[in-house]
Amino acid sequence: MDSAEQTPEQPQIYLVTPPSFELGQFPGQLARVLDEIEVACVRLDLVSRDEDTLSRAADALREVTHARDIALVISDHQILAERLGLDGVHLSDSSKSVRSARKALGTEAIVGCFCGASRHEGITAGEAGADYVCFGPVGTSGLGDGAIAEAELFQWWSEMIEVPVVAEGGLTTEVVRKISPLTDFFAVGEEIWREDDPVAAMKALQAAMS
Repeated sequence: MDSAEQTPEQPQIYLVTPPSFELGQFPGQLARVLDEIEVACVRLDLVSRDEDTLSRAADALREVTHARDIALVISDHQILAERLGLDGVHLSDSSKSVRSARKALGTEAIVGCFCGASRHEGITAGEAGADYVCFGPVGTSGLGDGAIAEAELFQWWSEMIEVPVVAEGGLTTEVVRKISPLTDFFAVGEEIWREDDPVAAMKALQAAMS
């Protein structure tokens, strides 16, 4: 079946944590957002590679997300996902680790994959068993190699591929409005956490999705 027929009228929200946060403050801030906004999944995406820091953050956020029946995944650290009872892993190295992560975590876990702006990487990840493929940045960004995941990529994917697709990076209301009919999820992170009122920022992006 054409996946476009299954795409909801409005994409779902996939919430990404800031790259660093205060453990005494952020879980409460996250709880407020989750109580105001319908969110499909939360991703712990810390820049830290310290196991203790990641474990304590995961434990704190798991309490918040699981109390609201929302999945929590972690970027890249599949060993921690398994050990801490998280719902899965988000892989940032394109499609290389999808098969091994699926084997390690089992069929029930969420295994997602960031594929930049590469149609080929997306297809490879889907064939390897990814539950979703993430393309981005969708807006102008000074990061990475400057490649943008254009609307045409999402258009093609929504017509040809059944694996759910996530749009991430450089989100503005203008970009969201353009990509909204073509994606299943928007991964939203720094776009709201850098604002004084994350809930209001999220609602502004949501308004552009309808």
